[in-house]
Amino acid sequence: MKLKVLLPFQVFAEIDGVKRIVAETALGSFGLLPHRLDCVAVLAAGILTFETEAGEEVYVAVDEGVLVKTGSDVRVSVRNAIGGMSLGKLREAVEREFVNLDEGEKQVRAVLAKLESGFMRRFAEFHRG
Repeated sequence: MKLKVLLPFQVFAEIDGVKRIVAETALGSFGLLPHRLDCVAVLAAGILTFETEAGEEVYVAVDEGVLVKTGSDVRVSVRNAIGGMSLGKLREAVEREFVNLDEGEKQVRAVLAKLESGFMRRFAEFHRG
């Protein structure tokens, strides 16, 4: 398989010859092998694991995102990713960077949710009128 990890403004990694991939969702982990049917999965912040044809197991900490498998191509699109560390350090990075949203981001998300709901309410009123 060919794995491509995409961030909003760059390609984080592009790896050919991937034998298997394990990703985390809100419902638990799942694995991908080369002949699995095409699929789409919503990823939770966690560790993306893949094994190369050379037998090397690689770990990448990823933020929430989407995984899309089409044929032998697997695309993982996430907001942030960290690699090049031991598994223990990556787990700490996930907890510190991705899972625990800082207070400012929580406030921004709350304001955006209010704006969206207000827009939808006004749009529905306009449509009825």
